[in-house]
Amino acid sequence: MPPGPSPFHIPDTVLVREMQGESVLLDLATETYFGLDDVGTRMWAALTSSASMDAACDLLVKEYDVDRPRVEADLREFAGKLAAAGLLSVA
Repeated sequence: MPPGPSPFHIPDTVLVREMQGESVLLDLATETYFGLDDVGTRMWAALTSSASMDAACDLLVKEYDVDRPRVEADLREFAGKLAAAGLLSVA
């Protein structure tokens, strides 16, 4: 069964642009800006395209040589910071 929609959503006021493997996130309403390196960009893509946090973790564990507890902790921290900044919301 294919994964369902991601529980993570990009608010309508947030503009996302990827350039050369890195990303820029800008909330047009608050002018909050985040720059993501290549790993942050991959974490962003995993969160916004996976059906759950667990599925995003599974995807990243397969791609990077890091143990699952570390990936999960880093991904939760990353999502929390983005949510606190208003750049990512959870359904």
